[in-house]
Amino acid sequence: MKKLLLSFSVVFIVLTALVSCESKKETHSGHAAATDIYTCPMHPEVVSDKPGSCPKCKMDLVKKKNEMEEMPDSTSTTDSTMKM
Repeated sequence: MKKLLLSFSVVFIVLTALVSCESKKETHSGHAAATDIYTCPMHPEVVSDKPGSCPKCKMDLVKKKNEMEEMPDSTSTTDSTMKM
């Protein structure tokens, strides 16, 4: 009887852990859209999580690019590598 109860407990814990990990994946993918940052082109210290206007100069805030978007693609060939 104790072995059966122990077996059910282990299965329950494993299933709970799997379901918990699955739900974290779903919220993480939805989290990417919520991390957009908007900043003023003239005043980079002005930062907002939604579009609007700069309180200093009234210019429209622009979406700041992610570091991943700014990084050049290492697989692409440039003119300097093609000359070699």
